[in-house]
Amino acid sequence: MRSDLAKKGLEKAPHRSLFKALGLIEEEMSRPLIGIVNSKNDIIPGHIHLDKIAEAVKAGVRLAGGTPMEFQTIGVCDGIAMNHIGMKYSLASREIIADSVEIMATAHAFDALVFIPNCDKIVPGMLMAAARLNLPSIFISGGPMLAGRVKGKAVSLTQVFEGVGAAAAGHISMDELAYLEENACPTCGSCSGMFTANSMNCLTEALGMALAGNGTIPAVYSERIRLAKKAGMQIMQLWEQDIKALDIMTLDAFQNAIRLDMAIGCSSNSVLHLLAIAAEAGVDIDLDLFNEISATTPHLCKLSPAGEHHMEDLYRAGGIQAMFNELNQKGLINTGCMTVSGKTVGENIVSTSVLDHDVIRPLDNPYSSTGGLAILFGNLAPQGAVVKRSAVAEEMMYHEGPARVFDSEEETVESILAGKIVAGDVIVIRYEGPAGGPGMREMLTPTSAIAGIGLDKEVALITDGRFSGATRGASIGHVSPEAAAGGLIALIEEGDLIRIDIPACRLDLMVDAEILEKRQARWEVPEPKIKSGYMKRYAKMVQSASSGAIFKK
Repeated sequence: MRSDLAKKGLEKAPHRSLFKALGLIEEEMSRPLIGIVNSKNDIIPGHIHLDKIAEAVKAGVRLAGGTPMEFQTIGVCDGIAMNHIGMKYSLASREIIADSVEIMATAHAFDALVFIPNCDKIVPGMLMAAARLNLPSIFISGGPMLAGRVKGKAVSLTQVFEGVGAAAAGHISMDELAYLEENACPTCGSCSGMFTANSMNCLTEALGMALAGNGTIPAVYSERIRLAKKAGMQIMQLWEQDIKALDIMTLDAFQNAIRLDMAIGCSSNSVLHLLAIAAEAGVDIDLDLFNEISATTPHLCKLSPAGEHHMEDLYRAGGIQAMFNELNQKGLINTGCMTVSGKTVGENIVSTSVLDHDVIRPLDNPYSSTGGLAILFGNLAPQGAVVKRSAVAEEMMYHEGPARVFDSEEETVESILAGKIVAGDVIVIRYEGPAGGPGMREMLTPTSAIAGIGLDKEVALITDGRFSGATRGASIGHVSPEAAAGGLIALIEEGDLIRIDIPACRLDLMVDAEILEKRQARWEVPEPKIKSGYMKRYAKMVQSASSGAIFKK
């Protein structure tokens, strides 16, 4: 056992004494030590109940003959951090989570790990750690929130953000906004649409790193507790069979995850995170692969914000395993991939089927013949940009319009709410990239404000920052190179014509090269926005969004 490094032999008597100080008895010390990596805290609605998930996991570990030992990681609630300086720290927390798990698991010589995440950066941060450590590992998320109900209609956090814009434009009253605020988030769990948290929990299942149901069983269902117990028991099987994280996170497994990403219309942030996780796993994927897989993947499912359904509907329709089964009708899934169940993907899905074809469309009746995300290239994004194509109105698939240029999210929101943006405009939000932000903020407030005032079918947004998974409309993020690195987005001036062609995967600035050369000669590297602490170090270490915004090696 790996844990023998810390507990076996004459020289480890002091170590055993410390274990006994924890209350452990000889029988517990003789068993494998299983690290329970819990991100429970009291500030994230998706994490407030993770203590109960952890207790269930520990029960499962003990039932199967292991000794569970819990430790915590940090976590940021993106919704609460949105639209202020706090959001700069969200993506940056991913690297700290990965590093802290590495430190704890290595320092204490755990034999295997059970990861308990739920929300945005916590899931990929833990997956990066699992790949880096390459121990027997399994994931059990906290599960999605149930949708709220307003006037008989299912709603989520998206509608509250959009309600701000609607109230500012006089489309709804302040009382209506208050009622929406009161009812949109009725339970604990990750927000109820196909936003980044739920995207990553579904993709963790698709990668093979979580048991069936991990992505979709609602947080408040007892089935979630039962799944946690099964995960605790299953980690002992993985340890006994010596099935490690990198036996599961192979190139074929990442291709399966990207395939699901395209079929289900995940958050655009999934691209950023899959690139980062693959880099830790030593698996070579790039942005071109996303477009290649998208070209052959039918888009079968539209959840909020792209459609009216929510995570609970996908759960009732059969979940991720049913999606895989449907896609495999055309041989689109690598069925030989090993999973944490101890079985292959093919073995897992053989008895699953779609239970509601209104939620998961059949292959012969997709929303579109291509996937829900698109990677755009062009002179404005030579290293790529990302758009959630499934959440873009047909009218905005091709758009040309004048640039409205802002050097921060705050300036943008002020202009939108003041009524200064008009139909046809292309909002440019720059110096919000990984280094320039720093931290590559999600910007749900401006996109929701545009939707709330009714311009989401007439106005586009592009940025070197990110958009929330709850964003809908022609919102194009991750523009690379970013403005702070001298990317072309830094040279855009008010009124410049920008051309967006999503079907052709193009994003171009329609300005003559000679003019751009003169602007480039005048451009100066901007002063850093944060000049101390972790984010100062982060800005110096982080790479382009096209690499997954990982640290320089």
